Amino acid sequence: MAADHSYVPHAFSHIDAHPDPARLVRTLYRLDAEPFFASYKQRLRHLLRARPGQSFLDAGAGTGQAACRLADETGARVTACDLSAVMCNEMSRSGLSRVAVADVQQLPFRDAAFDGAWADRILQHVGDPDRALSELVRIVRPGGRIVVCTPDAGTQALDIADHELAAKVLGLRRTRNVLHGTVARRVPGVLAGHGLREIEVEARTLLVRDRRTMDGTIGIRDWADTFAERGYLDRSEADRFNALLDDAVRSGRFLYAVTYFLTSATVPA
Repeated sequence: MAADHSYVPHAFSHIDAHPDPARLVRTLYRLDAEPFFASYKQRLRHLLRARPGQSFLDAGAGTGQAACRLADETGARVTACDLSAVMCNEMSRSGLSRVAVADVQQLPFRDAAFDGAWADRILQHVGDPDRALSELVRIVRPGGRIVVCTPDAGTQALDIADHELAAKVLGLRRTRNVLHGTVARRVPGVLAGHGLREIEVEARTLLVRDRRTMDGTIGIRDWADTFAERGYLDRSEADRFNALLDDAVRSGRFLYAVTYFLTSATVPA
């Protein structure tokens, strides 16, 4: 995946402002096809405990694939929303009939409108994650389920020959690539503060060691180039990072990992 020379900071926070939003759509489809993502998404759907006839909200639904799967697997009614009109158009093309352009921080639904709701990989991209979680709690009825999945960028690990350079790039991923790189670890506490019960957290670690996933799925080769273009890295540092990636892959030492936290909870009766 080539570097985007018209990069928009926090691309998934401002999808419609990106010079090539179709690229972001393709990225989501590519991630959904990977076994790691497919596996935790299946677990997420299971944690919702959906039954036929119930109503659920996918907040920040992206392409809408997860919403379609929950409806097909359980017979539940699923509404999908996203702040991006591009993504909502993609959802409609996927066959979803209940689609809304909406901000998870200010959802246009009445209190207790749904039997459950979920937010997958979006809290790191919103301006106020706590407010977004409050909105999920507000629109789910007593006894309903809320499930949130978010990667914690503070758990990243990368093995190349220059550990200081690796740490610098990973630090930029945590602080410059997303708005809230470590929000995942705060989700259980925020939900507890809202009085939710049955709060459970599962940790799932994405581990990458092959070139195909490094380049085509996760896009690690783009990272240093992007930060150099934005002035966060020297060009020489980016070139060295890319060369060390190639060396690490050739020698078999390359490793990248990041942990996702899957938090589920029940709204109190």
